[in-house]
Amino acid sequence: MMVSNSILGGIADTVAQTITAIRQRALRKHPNGRLDPREDALAIEIHELDRKNPFSKHELIPESKLLPPPFDFERLTRFMAYGFFMAPIQFRWFKFLERSFPITKSSAFLPAMKRVAFDQLIFAPFGVACFFTVMTIAEGGGRRAVYHKMRDMYVPTLKANYMIWPAVQVINFRLMPVQFQLPFVSTVGIAWTAYLSLTNAAGDVQESRLLQPGEIRLP
Repeated sequence: MMVSNSILGGIADTVAQTITAIRQRALRKHPNGRLDPREDALAIEIHELDRKNPFSKHELIPESKLLPPPFDFERLTRFMAYGFFMAPIQFRWFKFLERSFPITKSSAFLPAMKRVAFDQLIFAPFGVACFFTVMTIAEGGGRRAVYHKMRDMYVPTLKANYMIWPAVQVINFRLMPVQFQLPFVSTVGIAWTAYLSLTNAAGDVQESRLLQPGEIRLP
């Protein structure tokens, strides 16, 4: 499960970096930042989705001059390592929910709903906070960087989580055996982790904009 979670995290970040690279290529073709509707249709669609994103006041795919390299292997490694080390925590959490709210043939719906409620009210806020904290520290940021990332990204990301994951977890807890719950969540979560990757990158860009030329980022 740890290896599977790591691989799926790597796939998700690869998707996120690919999306970013597509828009970067299109913007470099048009230095004024305006995309020709006849060119790079996928990049234009990505830009429109980003602009209409209701969960964040910052662009998830920032301007090309502030983008990371075409493919950031260090970032990929961070996501794979995060997925690897979070797998035991997630698995133990699912085992706890299974023991606390057993699903039987005579009682299935209510225990499943209790699992979803506990998961979304307890683990989801912890998971989002853990993700931004660990990723920021892994990128070399200190307390100030963690504070800014949490201030700018935590609430929008948690709102996005509540738009997606309750429905996914109903299916997960109602239909999946416990040994398949983490792989199911990780597979469905490829798109979610890609969103987190873009959000985390956007937060890094926002933090860099707060620094004046020559200013040193303090821990």
